[in-house]
Amino acid sequence: MDAVEVAGCFRDKTILVTGSTGFLGKLLVEKILRVQPDVKKLYLLVRAPDAASAEQRILSQVLGKDLFNTLREKHGLAGFQKLIKEKIVPLAGDVGTRDFSLDSSRLEDLCEEIDIIIHGAATTSFYERYDVSLATNALGAQYGCEFAKKCPNLKMLLHVSTAFVAGTQEGLLLEKALKMGQALRPGYHLDIKAELQLVEKVKTELTAAKSGGSDQSEKTIMKELGLKRACHFGWPNVYTFTKAMGEMLLEQQRGDLPVVIIRPTMVTSTYQDPFPGWIEGARTIDALIVAYDEQAFPCFVGDLKDTMDAVPADMVVNATLVAGAVHWNEKGQVIYHVSSALRNPLTGHVFEDACWDYFSIHPRVLENGKALQNRRPYLFKKFSYFRAYLTLMYKLPLEMLHAVSLLFCGLFSQYYQKHNRRYKFLMLLVKLYAPYAFFKGCFDDTNLTRLRKEVKINGNGSLFNFDVKSMDWHQYLLNVHVPAVLKYGRKKKGSV
Repeated sequence: MDAVEVAGCFRDKTILVTGSTGFLGKLLVEKILRVQPDVKKLYLLVRAPDAASAEQRILSQVLGKDLFNTLREKHGLAGFQKLIKEKIVPLAGDVGTRDFSLDSSRLEDLCEEIDIIIHGAATTSFYERYDVSLATNALGAQYGCEFAKKCPNLKMLLHVSTAFVAGTQEGLLLEKALKMGQALRPGYHLDIKAELQLVEKVKTELTAAKSGGSDQSEKTIMKELGLKRACHFGWPNVYTFTKAMGEMLLEQQRGDLPVVIIRPTMVTSTYQDPFPGWIEGARTIDALIVAYDEQAFPCFVGDLKDTMDAVPADMVVNATLVAGAVHWNEKGQVIYHVSSALRNPLTGHVFEDACWDYFSIHPRVLENGKALQNRRPYLFKKFSYFRAYLTLMYKLPLEMLHAVSLLFCGLFSQYYQKHNRRYKFLMLLVKLYAPYAFFKGCFDDTNLTRLRKEVKINGNGSLFNFDVKSMDWHQYLLNVHVPAVLKYGRKKKGSV
C-alpha cells in the first residue's frame, strides 16, 4: 500500500469525527480534506445546544484557524467555502451521553451513512473535574463503541488515546490492551461503576451542603477528587486515569468491531504538514520552553540524560490514517504506540541545548530596551530536593514579606503579589511536568514498526510520513517547535 492507496480508502466515505475542535482533531479534519477532497461527508460532533451553535463552533474553532490556510490557498476562498459546504456537517451533541444526545429521528439515518468513526474527543487537563473526565474520557469511549455497533456499514473505529495510560510504569511498555479493572497500584482493583457511583454520591452531598449554607467549591472538590482517585490507583493525573478507563471499557464492549487504538506520547507542533510549526497552546513538553522564555525560574526538575518521548502532531495524524487504511474492515483490535524513544530518542540535553541556542540567537528584550540575560536553569534530580529548595529560598521569604506588609498596611503588597504569582506559576509547571520529567518507561513500537514496513510511505517527502527517524531533533526544536510554542503558546497556555 502506498500514499495514493491510503488516501483512496477515504474516497466517497462518510466519516464521523468527535473532538474536531481539539488539537489533533483539527489536524485530522484538515488532512482528510486536503488529501481526499472526494470524501463524501465529514460529520463533526461538537458540544452545542443546537445546530446553529454547532455550526458556529466549527466555523470559529476549527475552519477559521490558520491551519486551514493551505487548503484556502489550494482551492481559493470561493472553492474552499464550496468544499466546506459540500463536505462538512456540524452535529450538536455530547460524547458523554448515550447516542451522543443526537435526536432519535436523525440517529438511524446517520448510522446507516457512517463508514468510519474517528473518536478523538477528550478532556486533556491533568487537573480536570472528576465527573467531567469520567463522562468524556471513560464513558465517551463506551458510548462511542455502542454507537459504532449501530452502524451496519462501519469499516473502522479509530480511537485516539494516549501512551500514558501506562501511568509511570518502568521498563518496556507493550502495545497491548488494558484489562478491565487492573489498577497500576499492586493489589488494587479498579471498579469503574463504583467510581461513577462515588462521583454521584459526592455531588449529592455537595448539593445538600450548599443548601445548608456551605461555601465549599464543588469545582475544586471534584478536581481534587479526580487527582486523589487517580493517585490511589497508581496514575499520576485524572487525564491518563480516565483515558485508561476508556480503553478498558472499549476492550470489554467492542465485540468483533474493527478497532484501532492510537496511543501517542507527548505531542508536539507539526513537523512539516500542512506546514511546520502549527500548535495550539503550550503542551506538556513545552512547559520548560514557556518558563525559559519568561525566565520565571532559576531551577526545575529532571535529568538531562533522560529521554523525552515526543512526536510531532502531523506524524500522529499520518499514523492514524495509515493504520485505519491498513486495517480497513478487519475484525479485532490493534494498538499502536506513536512514539520516538526507541527509533530516534530525544534527550534532555538536546532539548535544553535547543532552548539555549534559540534564546541566544533571539534574545528577549525588556521594556527598558535591554536584552534579558540567558540563564540555564539548574535541574534537581529529585522532586523532594526541588520542593525543599523552593520552600526555603522563595516561599518562606515571601510569607515573611507578606506578614511585614500586613503590619505596614500593605506597603509591599504589589511586590509580594508579583513574586507569589511567579512562585505559583513555577509550581504549576512542575505539577504538569514532574511525572514525565522522571519517567523511566519505554514505549514498545513493534506494531508501528511493522506498519511502517508494510506501506511505502517513508521519508521526508511522503504525504503520510510518520517516521521519526527522518527528523533532526535539534534542528526541529530550534527552527520549528520553540518558535511555534512562543507564537501560539502565548495565546493559550496549556492546562494542567
